[in-house]
Amino acid sequence: MPKIIAVALNGEEIEIEAQSGLTLMETLRDNGVDDILAVCGGACACATCHVYVEEDFLEQLPLIGSIEDDLLSCSDHRKDNSRLSCQIEVSDALNGMHVTVAPEE
Repeated sequence: MPKIIAVALNGEEIEIEAQSGLTLMETLRDNGVDDILAVCGGACACATCHVYVEEDFLEQLPLIGSIEDDLLSCSDHRKDNSRLSCQIEVSDALNGMHVTVAPEE
């Protein structure tokens, strides 16, 4: 099982034993990262699962899609390493990845 480290809005680090095949959004939401609202339930329609992905792991992720890019472009908090966690599938390749929850809009 890959291990993911999530940093909540209050700075708390939460270490998660993740299950491959689930989305990162599901993993964070179901493991105590309450700042992940996931209002749309993972349909890539709201950007309430916005995270900053550790730079070293960006190449392990699929390219950002046009819908995800459009949603992130509306955020005042977008950075080069911004992603929607609903669009990231957890895999062994992500073992040790750190993600930080982006501030709410």
